Amino acid sequence: MATILVSGAAGFVGSTLFGMAARGEFGAQDRFVALPKDADLRQASTLKQALQGTHCDSVIHLAAISFVPESIERPDETYAVNLHGTINLLEALKAQGFRGTFLYVSSGDVYGTVPPEALPVTEERLPRPRNPYSAAKLAAEAYCCQAAITSALRVLVARPFNHIGAGQSERFFLPAMARQMAEIKQARRPARIETGNIDVTRDFSDVRDVVHAYVRLLEAGKSGEVYNVCSSVERNVGDVLRRMLELADIEADIKVAEDKLRPNEQRRHCGSNRKLCDDTGWQPRIPFEQSLRDLLRSWSLV
Repeated sequence: MATILVSGAAGFVGSTLFGMAARGEFGAQDRFVALPKDADLRQASTLKQALQGTHCDSVIHLAAISFVPESIERPDETYAVNLHGTINLLEALKAQGFRGTFLYVSSGDVYGTVPPEALPVTEERLPRPRNPYSAAKLAAEAYCCQAAITSALRVLVARPFNHIGAGQSERFFLPAMARQMAEIKQARRPARIETGNIDVTRDFSDVRDVVHAYVRLLEAGKSGEVYNVCSSVERNVGDVLRRMLELADIEADIKVAEDKLRPNEQRRHCGSNRKLCDDTGWQPRIPFEQSLRDLLRSWSLV
């Protein structure tokens, strides 16, 4: 039985992963364990102490500051966690004799602004990060990729695009919309949805499909390689919002709020998952409609 250490276990993706493991979705061949709670990624010495005696065969490194507006407000902390935390974790693991597989979870946001003619985005595109979050992620990617060359570790990088599901923070778009719908249904707010620009497209995946992609990368990904984790389906955000209202059986006006608009926003975005599918055999399994229903169900809306 392989032991897989997971950082960021209490977060959206981490909690989904452990819930899936508890339901036996990965079989009995793997055992997932969370990074100790006292393991502060920002403190190299205390991290090494927290990991003393820890044995694992693989690592899924999820822990990060992941909300872009927060990274803009706190760039120093973002680099401390997303870059230096990754360096500290790798070094602490190597000090414990770790010689297994390390999966670094980066972000599709590292590509920055991509012209429509370059869609869907492949891993060959030169990243051009445009905020501290994606810049720190890309820097950590570089460190991980050089570790794949200069150490005995097997290291892979995942670049997930937008993913959705129950338990996602309300700071992100679709759960924020679901919260407003729940408040409308409970008569706690007028029948009006306030949102940012919805005349944009995004590539949404179910978080459970994303977790399965990470596990497949551990099993079959190629060391030193970068992989997009996405659906390869471009969806209009406005259409998604209107479908959520239909599924929740709610009639509401949609108002674009000036304070929710983001400057220099990417108008269209979609990734290519061909490399991931070819190398690992992974395929998205959960229909998008089901993902929306499950998200709404977590807010008691369906």
